[in-house]
Parts: sequence; C-alpha cells; structure tokens
Amino acid sequence: MYSLHQHLSYSVWANERLAETLRPLDERILNTEVKSSFPSIAKTLLHMWDAEVVWLKRMQGTSLSTWPSQKFGGSKEDILNGVVSSSQELRLFVDSKAPDFVHGKISYKNLKGDPFEDVVEDLLYHIVNHGTYHRGQITTLLREFGVTLIQGMDIIIYLRQLKK
Repeated sequence: MYSLHQHLSYSVWANERLAETLRPLDERILNTEVKSSFPSIAKTLLHMWDAEVVWLKRMQGTSLSTWPSQKFGGSKEDILNGVVSSSQELRLFVDSKAPDFVHGKISYKNLKGDPFEDVVEDLLYHIVNHGTYHRGQITTLLREFGVTLIQGMDIIIYLRQLKK
C-alpha cells in the first residue's frame, strides 16, 4: 500500500505543479486549438479531471454514462482547481479504506454501458499513469507555445523532495 499511496500523492503533487505552471498564463494559450489527443490544453485538462471523477465514482459503486464536463462552462481557475481536487479526493478516498481494499475487485460499466471487473490497485496505477501521460502532452504543447517556465513534474523530483 505504501508505494500506491506514494504514487497517488505524487499525482496530487504533479497536478498542483501543473496548475501552478498554468495559472499565470494567458487563458488564450489554454484554449488555442492544437493537433493532439484533445483539441486544446483546456480540453486535455477537462479530460484528466473527467477521468479521475469517473474512476472515483466507479470505485464508489456508481457507473456514469456521460463525461462530467460535458456541459462545463467554468473558468480556467475552475478547471485547474478541479484537476487538483479530483486527485486529492481520489487519494483521500483510497486512504479512507482498509489496506486490503486495493487488492479487491470492482465491477463497473464504462460510459458505453459495457461491463468490466478489475482489481482496484491496477485501476489506481492506471489513473496515475494516465495523468502523467497527459501532463507530458501539456508540457509539450506549452513548449510549442514558447512557455519556458514549466515546473518539473517527474516522479523522481517528487521523491527527492520527500527526502528533504
């Protein structure tokens, strides 16, 4: 459980650093159309937020049928706060469970209604990895926009900070 808790804490830390990087930037950078998995940094952030909410809901016993941000109309700050808070909520949820919770399986349906059953620990590592993937995409897009003040978000930086 220690390694998993560490990875979930890392994900919170990395999302906080991403938000700190994006907060001072002009909102136009977040909304500029790009060629990537999602058509803008803002839509990539919404996807990250959606995914964590969907997985948390599944672990809580609810299978959603639509993306939570489907009708999102909030601000840049709302998106950044949502990305950070969703990773915090996920970590707090897992921390509130007995240690053997992560070794159990959950049954859920994807957004199309297809049924699945997976080990919680596998899903949690997937969620952390998913966030890392999209933070990397956002970092690349920021560099394409000429942004040079990008905080490091690699797990080794996080682990080194823990040693201090």
